[in-house]
Amino acid sequence: MADVVDVWMQQPNQHFMNQPWLEPLLRWTGVSRRAPQVPATLGAMDEAGVRVALLSAWYGPHGPLITNDEVAELVSAHPDRFAGVASVDLTDQVRAVREVRRCVRHGFVGVRVVPWLWNLPPNDRRYYPVYVACVEEDVPFCTQIGHTGPLCPSEPGRPIPYLDEVLLDFPELVVVGGHVGYPWMSEVLSLATKYPNFHVDTSAYAVHRLPAELVEFMRGRGRERVLFGSNYPMLSPAQALKRLPDLGLGPTATELFLAGNARRVFALPN
Repeated sequence: MADVVDVWMQQPNQHFMNQPWLEPLLRWTGVSRRAPQVPATLGAMDEAGVRVALLSAWYGPHGPLITNDEVAELVSAHPDRFAGVASVDLTDQVRAVREVRRCVRHGFVGVRVVPWLWNLPPNDRRYYPVYVACVEEDVPFCTQIGHTGPLCPSEPGRPIPYLDEVLLDFPELVVVGGHVGYPWMSEVLSLATKYPNFHVDTSAYAVHRLPAELVEFMRGRGRERVLFGSNYPMLSPAQALKRLPDLGLGPTATELFLAGNARRVFALPN
C-alpha cells in the first residue's frame, strides 16, 4: 500500500447525509444519500493507497451531525487506518474547551469547525477559547476556506480579513484551511507566505482541477504547506488523485503532498 494520508474524510451517519444543505453537492457528484458503510470506506481508501484517513466529527448550531464519540468508536475499531478530528459546539465555549481537551487526550489529532455551517467567520469571539485549547493541547485547528458548495453564505470562508486576524492573534496556532480557498487564491497564498503555521488542504477537489497558482506553489516554496484531502464520500480519494502525475510535482513534493506534510502537521506516526 502506498503511503497516502487523507486529511479530510467523513464516515457519515444517515443524519448527516439527510441534511438539506447537502443537496447541491449530491447533485453535482452523483453521490447517494445513503450513508456508506465502513467496509466501503476502507475499500475506497485501499483503491487510492490511502494508509490513514482523518475522520471528521461535525457540530453545527442545531447540534451534532457526527459526534466525537462516533468518530472515536471508528478509530478504536480501526486504529491503523483512522485518526479522529474533533468538532465542538461554539454556543458553549467552556464545554467546547473541555471537549477539545477530552478528545485530544483520547487520541484525536485535530479540531475542525466549518464556518459556513455556523455563518460565523473564524475571527468571531466564539472561536477564541477553542484556539487557546488547540494551542495548549498542541493540535491543529482545521477549517474551511473559500466558497461553499452547500446553499450557505460563502463570506465566512474568505481568508482575509478573518483568518488573517486569527493568525495574528494566535501565532502559535497551527491552522489547516480545507477546500483550497477558491475564488480567493491570492489571499490564500498571501497568508501561506506570511504565516508559517498556515497550511492548505486540497479536499473537495480532484487534483487536476486545482487552481494553477496553487499547483505552482506546491512545486516550489509551498511544497511543505499543502496537504492532500478528498472530502469523502462526496469525492473518493481515487477520483481526487486520478491525474496526480499531470501536476508535475516531482518525487519530493509529491511525497510531501500525499503524506509527509500531514504526518508532520498532525504528528502522525510513520
